[in-house]
Amino acid sequence: MHALVVVAHPKPDSATHAVAARIIEGIELAGHSAEAADLAAEGFDPRFTEHDIAVHRERRTPSDDVRSEQARIDRADALVLVYPVYWWSFPALLKGWIDRVFSNGWAYDEAPGMPLKKKLHRLPVYLAAIGGADWRTYARHGYFGAMRTQIDHGIFDYCGAGVPRSELLLEPADGDWRENFETATALGRKVATASSPTRQTLSASAEPLPTGVR
Repeated sequence: MHALVVVAHPKPDSATHAVAARIIEGIELAGHSAEAADLAAEGFDPRFTEHDIAVHRERRTPSDDVRSEQARIDRADALVLVYPVYWWSFPALLKGWIDRVFSNGWAYDEAPGMPLKKKLHRLPVYLAAIGGADWRTYARHGYFGAMRTQIDHGIFDYCGAGVPRSELLLEPADGDWRENFETATALGRKVATASSPTRQTLSASAEPLPTGVR
């Protein structure tokens, strides 16, 4: 089993990157492989251009950077997205990656007068969102439910990709991130063992809070 772990945060010392590292650790501890895609470090351009519109409407060939991302997903047995919550959703970098990469003709087929064809049934998607508010805020306003409707259903179900697990990891009031890190490692093991007959016992070590922002 091979997973693609996509991270959208500009600071490598952020909690977002630390969570991604623990997810990868969980995958590798289960005996499988993972590739990290650091969108900020790699300089992915999230802008949806005139060419991207033509890809959607006229089925033109996607640009090289988009085809490269699609190839990485095609090589993976599972996709994991790790990101901070900005305005109760994805950061613009990750949203732009989805806008451009999950294109008509590759993620789905859609044309006037034709039924929608979902093309990513084989791909499970796991989500790990890192937020700064507390659970009461998310519950009072229904933010996490709205995020799941928008992302799990509105994006991935539209393409046929199931979302077996959505995690929301909130900044601890006491500053102790160990429980969140253990959750991240467990999520990595779940990703790795979803299609494996052998499940292994979680073993996580304590780590300090990252110095950067979420």
